[in-house]
Amino acid sequence: MMDKKSPIDILIISEGTFPYVKGGVSTWIYDLITNLQELSFGVVFIGSKKSDYSSIQYEFPKNITYMSSHYLFDKAYMPKPKRLRGNRKAFDELRRLHTWFKRHKGSFPDDVKSPSFYKTYLKQEDFLYSKRAWEFIEDYYFEYAPELPFLYYFWTVRNIHLPIWRIADIVSRIPECKVIHSPSTGYAGLLGSFIRHDRDIPFILTEHGIYTKERKIDIMEAEWIEDARWWFQKEYAEVDHIKNMWINFFIGIGRFCYESADPIISLFEGARQMQISYGAEASKTIVIPNGIKIEKYAPLRKKRKGIPKVVALIGRVVPIKDIKTFIKAIRIGIRDIPDIQGWIIGPTDEDPAYYEECKRLTKVLDLERHVVFMGFKRLEEILYKVGIITLTSISEGMPLVILEGFAAGVPAVVTDVGSCKQLIYGGLDEDDLSIGKAGEVVPIADPSALAKAYVSLLKDKEGWEKARDAAIKRVERYYNFEKFLNSYLDIYRKAMNGRHRV
Repeated sequence: MMDKKSPIDILIISEGTFPYVKGGVSTWIYDLITNLQELSFGVVFIGSKKSDYSSIQYEFPKNITYMSSHYLFDKAYMPKPKRLRGNRKAFDELRRLHTWFKRHKGSFPDDVKSPSFYKTYLKQEDFLYSKRAWEFIEDYYFEYAPELPFLYYFWTVRNIHLPIWRIADIVSRIPECKVIHSPSTGYAGLLGSFIRHDRDIPFILTEHGIYTKERKIDIMEAEWIEDARWWFQKEYAEVDHIKNMWINFFIGIGRFCYESADPIISLFEGARQMQISYGAEASKTIVIPNGIKIEKYAPLRKKRKGIPKVVALIGRVVPIKDIKTFIKAIRIGIRDIPDIQGWIIGPTDEDPAYYEECKRLTKVLDLERHVVFMGFKRLEEILYKVGIITLTSISEGMPLVILEGFAAGVPAVVTDVGSCKQLIYGGLDEDDLSIGKAGEVVPIADPSALAKAYVSLLKDKEGWEKARDAAIKRVERYYNFEKFLNSYLDIYRKAMNGRHRV
């Protein structure tokens, strides 16, 4: 923890990113803070368990005056067991909240918007150990999931609820600030919403990807959630009840965040429309595209020699990035370009089991001379050595790495997710469309289509140069860092001066 005991203008709540994880949203937060020196920032980090993270990965600028880290699933925060009866009225409110989470109709129940409800009215030990808590879980079990093993249901309900009390406790530990800003909904957005209702201060929400959608993808593919469906439920593709519980929880949290925040910021119009479909009030939503410092990467254009037969996937080695499809695409690409290289550049420690699976796949496909896991690297050391930047993700927002590659004169091949089609083909206006394509967009999980696009670009010098020129022109015209920075500075100033609704 770091506290300079000085005023905090903007408190940023970071879930699983800055300052312990490099790249992506972490870089976005770091760049925002370091380039707004006229404001002071605090950072609250929320993680799963302390053991899941290493050391701080960034050198803090002087305008970070406060930083604290909190871990939602560490056992150290569990109260000691005791015999309790439980507050009947509090559990009645909890039942109302559960009804809302199942139906998502109307506003989030007023009585449970404040952290004080969880600190004084329905305490954590009451939910964990009281007789009324047992009756609450038992009633819902027999009503909704009697086909499941009771213990499985019991521990799932507890695990879903436990972070709420931890987050409510964090609120009381955070110093005064003028504005809260969360780069996601989820647990970070829940903390921001609690602070907003507890202290009556502005809450700004930015979503890089749509958190609710990404959690749904994670949950549907999760192996840690046992599939307890009967055979006929699987036959008709019914979603497992336990997975539905987790999905409804994150949908509900997202709606509460949208209700609490103003403005609600997305990176492209498609994401704004998705926020509205998940419950955001349209009048509170705005679009601010990412921007990059073009001058940082422009000199790399002259350092490149020819068209390197290297395809670089820059991102975390995690399932949502679909690294395995990239590896398979390189295997197919070898048929036409025997010396093609696939570089995977990004941290490998977030999901060690998935990283091991990717390495095994590389070995099985005899690609150890063609696919290289390089770990985290500075982009200035990499971008002039590659011919294509690629993303094979199954979900994205507006990936900074594509813009950074464009600034360095590198075309991209990406999957059709998030704003990727807009970045490659244009779409902000007619002039953007007229620039032409800066690479190719292919379907999700299609290694053959990826390989075809890689080979087509790398073997066609004229086509590659046209894509390079379009990439440079698009990023220079539409994704300038100063425009991005001034947009956020204006929003912060309005919030600090009371010109946003609270």
